[in-house]
Formats: sequence, C-alpha cells, structure tokens
Amino acid sequence: MSTNESAAAVGRVEKIATTPDWYAPYRISQAVRAGGFVYVSGQAGFEEDGTTVEGGFLAQGRQAFKNVGRVLEAAGLGFADVIKVGIFVRDMAANLPHVITLRGEFLTEPYPADTLVEVVSLAQPDWQIEVEVIALDRRAA
Repeated sequence: MSTNESAAAVGRVEKIATTPDWYAPYRISQAVRAGGFVYVSGQAGFEEDGTTVEGGFLAQGRQAFKNVGRVLEAAGLGFADVIKVGIFVRDMAANLPHVITLRGEFLTEPYPADTLVEVVSLAQPDWQIEVEVIALDRRAA
C-alpha cells in the first residue's frame, strides 16, 4: 500500500458486522474501523437470536465478552488487540468480583485501559452487563 493509499484508508470509516447483524434494526453498527482503530459497540449477554442468556451476571458477562470477540473476529482482530474497555454494570457492589473474573478470562497483559461504570438500567430490563471496546488495528499502522 502506498503512502497515499494508507492515508486514504486512515480517513475512511468502515462498518464491521457479524451474521446475523443483530444491531441493524436499531441503526447501530456493531463496530466501525476508523483511523487505525476498531470501535466495538456495547455488547450484552444475549444469544444470536436476541434472547438474554440464563444464569445470572457471570453467564451474561461471558456472553457479552464472547459477542465482543465475534465482532473483533469479523474485523480480523482479537482480544490481544484491545486497548480500551468500557464495562457497564447494574450492581457494582455485588458484581465487582465477577468483573475482575471476566477480565481475567478474556484479557491478558498488558491489560487494556478500562472504565467500569454502574448504571441504573441497560437497553433491555434483564441485562446486567454491557461491554464495549476499542481495538488497535496494527495492519493500518
């Protein structure tokens, strides 16, 4: 890729999606690639058919991270490329130890920067956790 082609690629915004694209009806991209980064929209603990997984916070958290992983894979990336994580939970006091467990299951050294926020609600009333990430696309560098 020439310098001009590389500069054009950096200025372009590309939609990233999995099949099925469960966000399309809501006019949301699952992720976008721009400026050498992939920005993954918040993913919750739901199956491909849109149903929330059973089993409580850890089950939902694992599914949310798996959903993030599917979107990263669609972008040609993985969790090792993640440089920033945002985690939104409904009950911080009860679930902080579970969040730490999830971080250990899906993320590795050097751990990405992370923001953990307690929220009153998420998009669906039965969701307990939502995870968003920013990944570095080293191929764009």
